[in-house]
Amino acid sequence: MALPALGLDPWSLLGLFFFQLLLLLLPPPTAGEGGQGPMPRVRYDAGDPRRGLSLFQQKGLRDFDTLLLSGDGNTLYVGAREAVLALDVQHPGAPRLKNMVLWPASESKKRECALKKKSNETECFNFLRVLVSFNATHLYACGTFAFSPACTYIGLQDSFLSSVSEKLTEGKGQSPFDPAHKHTAVLVDGMLFSGTMNNFLGSEPILMRTLGSRPVLKTDTFLPWLQSDASFVAAVPSAQVVYFFFEETASEFDFFEKLRTSRVAQVCKNDVGGDKLLQKKWTTFLKAQLLCAQPGQLPFNVIRHAVLLPGESSSDSRVYAVFTSQWQIGGTRTSAVCTFSLSDIERAFKGQYKELNKETSRWTTYVSPATSPRPGSCAAGPASDKALTFMKDHFLMDEKVVGTALLVKSGVEYTRLEVEAARGLDGHSYVVMYLGTSTGSLHKAVVSQGGSAYLVEEVQLFPEPEPIRNLQLAPSQGTVFAGFSGGIWSLPRANCSVYESCVDCVLARDPHCAWDPELRVCSLLRTPDQISWKQDLERGNPEWACAKGPVGRSRRPQSRPQIIKEVLVVPNSILELPCPHLSALASYRWSRGTGTVPEASSAVYNGSLLLLPQDGVGGLYQCIATENGFSYPVVSYWVDSQDRPLALDPELAGIPRERVQVPLTRVGGGAAAAAQRSYWPHFLVVTVLLALVLSGALIVLLASPLGALRARGKVQGCGTLPPGEKAPLSREPCLQPRKESRTSATDVGAGNSCVGTEVA
Repeated sequence: MALPALGLDPWSLLGLFFFQLLLLLLPPPTAGEGGQGPMPRVRYDAGDPRRGLSLFQQKGLRDFDTLLLSGDGNTLYVGAREAVLALDVQHPGAPRLKNMVLWPASESKKRECALKKKSNETECFNFLRVLVSFNATHLYACGTFAFSPACTYIGLQDSFLSSVSEKLTEGKGQSPFDPAHKHTAVLVDGMLFSGTMNNFLGSEPILMRTLGSRPVLKTDTFLPWLQSDASFVAAVPSAQVVYFFFEETASEFDFFEKLRTSRVAQVCKNDVGGDKLLQKKWTTFLKAQLLCAQPGQLPFNVIRHAVLLPGESSSDSRVYAVFTSQWQIGGTRTSAVCTFSLSDIERAFKGQYKELNKETSRWTTYVSPATSPRPGSCAAGPASDKALTFMKDHFLMDEKVVGTALLVKSGVEYTRLEVEAARGLDGHSYVVMYLGTSTGSLHKAVVSQGGSAYLVEEVQLFPEPEPIRNLQLAPSQGTVFAGFSGGIWSLPRANCSVYESCVDCVLARDPHCAWDPELRVCSLLRTPDQISWKQDLERGNPEWACAKGPVGRSRRPQSRPQIIKEVLVVPNSILELPCPHLSALASYRWSRGTGTVPEASSAVYNGSLLLLPQDGVGGLYQCIATENGFSYPVVSYWVDSQDRPLALDPELAGIPRERVQVPLTRVGGGAAAAAQRSYWPHFLVVTVLLALVLSGALIVLLASPLGALRARGKVQGCGTLPPGEKAPLSREPCLQPRKESRTSATDVGAGNSCVGTEVA
């Protein structure tokens, strides 16, 4: 049964005209951008109520850069500008402040900092850069201390901060001078291994070992072990060595442009330095090149951060790192996430060395018989003078450490990451990565069994672009903490409740979420022994996972809606039927019953269906989403009329219904709209454009007969030239005197020539 006709009254004609103008105005659907890499399935803008975030801020404090989680996971220690905080994070919601201790730079150091041409508003403070758990009763902290690095101990009492030791130690080599310089530090077996800049100018990188019972060791400044622009991003301990990840200018490549390269360096924990040579210096320092690239593409040669994901054995342990490139292709920055095996890194340091040929200034592979103990190995006791002499020049390894690219995405710059392993219902372990960007968004990525990563969601933390300073994952609490300039954001690592149906829950492919068929909700998967729950991380097939009985793996569309929204027609108006886009990976289309939507009385704009109520346009309208080869209705509308309701379709019997009011635009008299959405500005724009086009066409039509009349009024054979203009270059030049001039008698009888002499 069709809707009653609106008639041919003036308002109906105006509505038809207005709707046709809207069809002309609406832009055509744009295809998705190519070459952007995997897209986040769900995106949450800053302040979106669907993604719960909690913010901790403390009045008067800034730059929450350093994060440390306690051993029990219930306390988060934060190193801010001139303060250290202890936050209670064992309860859901925003972290609660336990207590804090102040550690400001002294006034004398601040005055010296200002005299060195540094800003006393942004730089001459004590920025906490090292915060590690020294033992059960103390934390060890280092800061920039107004460009005079210093370190101290902070007492602990029942996870509360007690006091800051008044005795300060020299922090040079442990904390950078400049808060903008990158650094890294890790405490292993009571010893602090740090990588930072060792001078005020930021031109002397250093790897240093302090604390503990072993002697203090550092890299030799006079040897070319590190380039002057080396930038350290991470330190990863292993069984016998500590690996440092950094990037610097490549010395082994000779190009016109300085080539940046990523490195991994090793130092042995039991290194004691040399007796005569390399005294108080590393005798086991070696470095190798890290390569993160895709076949046929430029390498991602700038490392930004790296973390270790321990495995069941040392051979299963892997390092995950984020990279960018020093080149911008197409004006956009591209980032990549690569993984490296610890066994591959160990093999590179057991391979051949590179040697610099001083005559040609080129690096070549050093070929020599193996010696025992091997130079650079973690042998007990000091090495021989011969081995140390060899180590001074042979510190670069010949073999590269090649990583596997898991995720490559353009238009984004990853700065930090955290990783964890999550076990799905299928029994497999999946790597989950949390990636912080330079614009303040957090990406959650999952690595499938095939080795490629997909993005589950993107959460924008800040209304204005701002980089994420640090990330800290609390697995026992299921929370991710993000530090930035103004505070600490805490967000649950999973947002299962946003998926309201089994189809949406399964298509999300989040290892932390699964569908509970008894409660009919998408719930957090705390233990992988929930046999009756539904999840399909590899295929993402809802028809198989959400079926109530044994079904095949066919791809038939699921067209029966869960609920129908009833919409009443308002005469002389345009209905707008919204379609919520639950997934950015799905394609959307509209259908009417089992057929297509009539094109003459409908249009799609920003996903919504614009419908002009006419004779025969009522019935069931569905927005169908197709994702991963599976089609399902996102929303279903039953368009009806108050005067003559449509007969109920027997196939839709038993489906619950809900009366809703949709946005509409009135084009004339009639019933008042429940929710107005005016397209009057669009109508005015189209009207003005049509008026301009008609005016231009009228001017062109009038210009043609006027030009013909002017041509007839001219004297044939002679044209009129403006004063001072030269005659055209032609075979028969013809100059005609001005109208106000008079000619002589000789001019009149000059035959065929029109050239005469003007007489006053």
